Amino acid sequence: MKSSKFSIIMLTGLFAFFCTVPAFADSCTSAIHVFKRAEAVRPFFESCYGYVVFPTVGKGGFVVGGAYGQGRVYQDGLITGTATITKITVGFQLGGQVFSEIIFFQDKRAYDEFTNGSYEFDASISAVVVTAGIQAKAGSDGGTAGASAGPATGIQAETGYYKGMAVFIHAKGGLMYEAAIGGQKFDVNLFK
Repeated sequence: MKSSKFSIIMLTGLFAFFCTVPAFADSCTSAIHVFKRAEAVRPFFESCYGYVVFPTVGKGGFVVGGAYGQGRVYQDGLITGTATITKITVGFQLGGQVFSEIIFFQDKRAYDEFTNGSYEFDASISAVVVTAGIQAKAGSDGGTAGASAGPATGIQAETGYYKGMAVFIHAKGGLMYEAAIGGQKFDVNLFK
């Protein structure tokens, strides 16, 4: 009985997610514009070697969960490839969430390491959450409080590269309580 409820919930969530995803090309451009409006993110566009943007990542779960999204890889403002993000989690979790994610590469080494085909974040990498005027540091090392008041006060979260990468998340909707294990895995296909 529990597995049939779980299946119905997951199928309903996946159906809703895929029915609301806009055209991929337009969604990548839109996500980039959203990130460029955030003061903490803007300097990374100006100084990075490259970046990958995932305009819509859907995440959901009930004990077992997952996340999935498709994105584009950029270098010098040009599209150099495509990427997918997946995450499988096991642990206490309930709900669903949709967000955009952008990962900046500080230099060629970080870009090459990420785009070498398949890459997985270790537990020490964290992301800066960029939402309507609020920024908070969140990561797999726990829900840390590195929050700031955001653009309204002119105070910004201190952000920098870690192992040549900087990650920003923009919450688009949903609610999920999660205390789970698992890392984001990326599969990258560069254009030849």
